[in-house]
Amino acid sequence: MCSVRLAHNDDLPRILSLYAQLSPGDLLPDAADATETWQRILTNDMMSVHVAAVDDVVAATCVLIVVPNLTRNQRPFALIENVVSDAALRGRGLGKSVVQAAVSHAFVLDCYKVMLMTGRSDPAVLGFYEACGFQRGKTAFQIRNPA
Repeated sequence: MCSVRLAHNDDLPRILSLYAQLSPGDLLPDAADATETWQRILTNDMMSVHVAAVDDVVAATCVLIVVPNLTRNQRPFALIENVVSDAALRGRGLGKSVVQAAVSHAFVLDCYKVMLMTGRSDPAVLGFYEACGFQRGKTAFQIRNPA
């Protein structure tokens, strides 16, 4: 049975294990070292972490960030980041359900748009985001901290 909900304190270890699948080369903290950051995320009114759980085990997640805005009649916009489903459970709609929950949350908060970027070029990944309702549009640019 699948349920989609906002993350809570106890989800941190499982989310970190999903992040290890998202970016296998990244050095991730253990749950004890990440507790302070996790609490800042969970208590931030402008952020939410959405999860899909199968039999009470987190199997997919994404982060929604809402940005206050002075344009568009002062309606905020939102960003989705860190979208990942457990590799063993992909293809079951868990990722789509968690992304759609985040988009719905953004629209409840009156965001005029929701954006996401992906560094993946795999047609299946791009098709996944299109199946979630996203359209390819603007060109994205980024700059990374060299440190």
